[in-house]
Amino acid sequence: MKLLPVDEARARMLAEIAALPAERAPLAQAIGRVLAEDVAAVRDQPPFAASAMDGWAVRAADTPGVLKIVGESAAGHGFEGRVGPGEAVRIFTGAALPQDCDAMVIQEDAERDGETVRVPEVAVDHYIRPAGGDFRAGAVLLERGVRIDPWRLSLLASAGRAEVQVYARPRVALLSTGEEIVEAPATPGPFQIYDSGAPSLAAMVGGWGGAVVRAKPVRDELEAVIAALRDADADLVVTVGGASVGDHDLVRAAGEALGLSLRVESVSVRPGKPTFFGVLGDGRRMLGLPGNPASAFVCAELFLHPIVNAYQSAPAAPVTITARLEQDLPANGPREHWMRAKLTYAGGGVTVQPYRDQDSSLVSVFAVSDALLRRPAGAAAATAGTVVEVAPLSRA
Repeated sequence: MKLLPVDEARARMLAEIAALPAERAPLAQAIGRVLAEDVAAVRDQPPFAASAMDGWAVRAADTPGVLKIVGESAAGHGFEGRVGPGEAVRIFTGAALPQDCDAMVIQEDAERDGETVRVPEVAVDHYIRPAGGDFRAGAVLLERGVRIDPWRLSLLASAGRAEVQVYARPRVALLSTGEEIVEAPATPGPFQIYDSGAPSLAAMVGGWGGAVVRAKPVRDELEAVIAALRDADADLVVTVGGASVGDHDLVRAAGEALGLSLRVESVSVRPGKPTFFGVLGDGRRMLGLPGNPASAFVCAELFLHPIVNAYQSAPAAPVTITARLEQDLPANGPREHWMRAKLTYAGGGVTVQPYRDQDSSLVSVFAVSDALLRRPAGAAAATAGTVVEVAPLSRA
């Protein structure tokens, strides 16, 4: 269980995660949640043939010509009369096409004169949105396992759904340890720093669909850490710091006091070697992340994100793409290295530039990065232009 490769460590973690039960949620509260059902359309959209522009509803066979105006069709208020030969109806964008019409003339191409309108020749279906042009009744619009974003929310709303079946949010407790950590706006002492890891991890977990439980930083005393772990009411307890083996790293010992059974003791990754994972005696899962912010963030992307997804029955494997290096890179060491980097999209391709300073304590480098560049363990030196694997980061 020591120094496991990244993929094996992740697989061991995910083997211990089962999807949570489903629950119904109002559509307005479903954003960021994962569907636990297939959603099918109950009717055609649009449910009627509609005008794509403002203009005149006509019978194509009557064009070109001067037509008598017999009514108006507006969105929400359609024309319910009959349209005979030589007649036209004023129509507005999105309005239902009168039943006897089969085309429309946009207003820029027509010339009104009192109760008549002169129109050019148009073909059947000219500027008409057909009934069911977006989707048909019975069509599966979204499948179980997809995450609801604003665009998918719009699709659900257009299908008339007021609520949907989604997976419960995994409860994730975040515990920071270390005498050197204080939370803003407290004034740090001369040997203290602000807690930058837990607030960011909380935002990450929330964005991934988890329900975050925050606790104040825990002092470096074994009983205090044990108490904080014991009181964490969550499906997954995530500790930040104290994961290594120094005299002040008490998290593993505290977990062992609560029956921790390790599945991953350490990972052959840079940064993040001390990362561990196990099951507490009461069944709660526990993920230990390093205290250095960059290490914690990299391992959150590699392990915490897949775990939170797995609780929601969402795809757990990290999404990666390929890009071409913008610079030469030296050979990599024995641990897989995930480098903070910048992507450039140009000329139909993607290039990646790793930042020069990859020190695991630098939050400023992560703030300007939009990808992690994967360097396999023992990788040979690579020249500019080499195709490499990168994991894009979610940046607004």
